[in-house]
Amino acid sequence: MTTESTATEPTDVDKAPAPTAARSPRALAWQRRRHSAARFWKQYRTHHAGVFGLAALALFALIALTAPLTVGSDVQSVTEAPGDPMESPSTEFPLGTDQFGRSLLGLVVWGARVSLLVGLLAAVLSVAIGAFIGITAGHFKGWYATVLMRITDWFLVMPTLVLAIALATVMSRSLGTIILAIGVTTWPTTARLVRAQTLAVESRPYIERAKALGGGHWHIMSRHVLPNVMPLVLAQTTLIISSAILAEATLAFLGLGDPTVVSWGGLLQDAREAGAVSSGKWWYLVPPGIAIATVALAFTLCGRAVESVLNPKLGVAR
Repeated sequence: MTTESTATEPTDVDKAPAPTAARSPRALAWQRRRHSAARFWKQYRTHHAGVFGLAALALFALIALTAPLTVGSDVQSVTEAPGDPMESPSTEFPLGTDQFGRSLLGLVVWGARVSLLVGLLAAVLSVAIGAFIGITAGHFKGWYATVLMRITDWFLVMPTLVLAIALATVMSRSLGTIILAIGVTTWPTTARLVRAQTLAVESRPYIERAKALGGGHWHIMSRHVLPNVMPLVLAQTTLIISSAILAEATLAFLGLGDPTVVSWGGLLQDAREAGAVSSGKWWYLVPPGIAIATVALAFTLCGRAVESVLNPKLGVAR
């Protein structure tokens, strides 16, 4: 006499995957972030100008990162210059030489490191100051917001370049001074934009519910306001980087940069001092000028594309 097995075949319910609710909150959060990033990139690719700008920035970043391997740090040496002063472009020196006989191609490649670094750090500092002032002024309101906004208005009406020159003049000549001078003078626009967005966010019902449940000021600003203004902050950062690079080049051209490092603006300053303009040595002026213009344009194109993706109502052309 045989006994029947009590085991049963798995049903469709048993074969079904675990419900989404069983996953941890952290896993769900990362899944949402991945989906958001994929959706952002899919929409960003439709902006051809933004893709062109991103490709140009990737190329300049690769050039800057590999500069120690491609041209070497000795390209800055004045005593070991391989050529004669201000040679015209040739097979040995594709972009000619500077007033000391150094290869301009190597100097432009090495200068990308300083110009991009100063532009990025100055933009981050500027956006950080503007975002902090904008969020706190929009959240606390009252006399605190009034004082901050009047200070912001004062910075807005003052010429940014004049303030940066004043700071760079009274402080020591270094990259830190240039970054600080640009960062503390270009934040007002970000502050006003972020404050307006903060006021819009805090008027929503879920903010009232969070306050009713006992959420403090820090909780409201960090968990609810900041994530909602981050897209605006990101777009503003990409737009400010181009302005920061131009400002660094301007300060270096005026002789307020760090004389111990090579930057695109510093090359233009050296060309002016060497009389390249009056003597027609165009190869001393054109390469760093084109590099500055190209990077500034690339960041602007990327910023416009990011802004259009995050806020489709702007209708930025593709």
